[in-house]
Amino acid sequence: MTKVSVIGAGNVGATCAEYIAQRRIASEVVILDIKENFAEGKALDLMQTASLNGFNTRISGSTNDYSKTAGSDVVVVTSGIPRKPGMTREELIGINAGIVKTVTENVLKHSPNAVIIIVSNPMDTMTYLALKGSKIPKNRIIGMGGALDSARFNCYLSQALNAPASDVQGVVIGGHGDTTMIPLTRLATHNGVPVSQSLDADTLKKIAADTMVGGATLTGMLGTSAWYAPGAAVATIVDSILNDQKKLIPCSVLLEGEYGQSDICMGVPVIIGKNGWEKIVDFNLNDEEKALFAKSADAVRSMNNVLSTVTPA
Repeated sequence: MTKVSVIGAGNVGATCAEYIAQRRIASEVVILDIKENFAEGKALDLMQTASLNGFNTRISGSTNDYSKTAGSDVVVVTSGIPRKPGMTREELIGINAGIVKTVTENVLKHSPNAVIIIVSNPMDTMTYLALKGSKIPKNRIIGMGGALDSARFNCYLSQALNAPASDVQGVVIGGHGDTTMIPLTRLATHNGVPVSQSLDADTLKKIAADTMVGGATLTGMLGTSAWYAPGAAVATIVDSILNDQKKLIPCSVLLEGEYGQSDICMGVPVIIGKNGWEKIVDFNLNDEEKALFAKSADAVRSMNNVLSTVTPA
């Protein structure tokens, strides 16, 4: 029996639960939200698809009762608010930091051995906060941003190549932000062949630029943040954990000298298995990529520094 709890029943959280059930990744999924009956309603709606979609995962909802999450193997934290017009970065971080801090504390009371996946934004900073606040082993706190960014990168690469996305291997590292992520076009391949053999430099530059604003592009189209790809990214990480798949997935994790950075959570290639993230893989960046990573780290660290100036709400 495997159990996953998803904190936050919004679009991303509900989609996480849906994909986990449809892919038969876990035996049980609990969705929790602070809004009365909201998680219960999402769970019931999803359970009514079970006979249609052929899954046996048990999905239940809870209004802020963390005891229902007890014994979770993995907990996904999607809680938080998006930045609203007129809201400062400090205000956003203060509010979401308070939410993530409270959620993490409550989750660990009932599931002290859980692996925690952070989705809340600003994701690298919230991952760092959850790690420092919880004091659990570093391998059990994972920020999912790189998995999503890499999926978007592969989408744009596959479109340019006119090839199936499953045949494309591209990785995005760095911070999970429009100006901080680093699509590694030099290392991207199509069935083992460097994509640079098929795509010219200008095309690759455009693919990288489109990847970096992938989230903002969808927000502009939809009027809200995306949810299908984020939900799928989380489900893929959960799958690798619960089934000990040892997949290489770019995720935000604590760096202690790797990639030239320390005391910071950022996206790097990691092996994901039953213990959470188990190994950071060194991609041997060239000088240009190292410089971009250092610049990205400066931006993430600047965001982290705001934590010390705000009081979590």
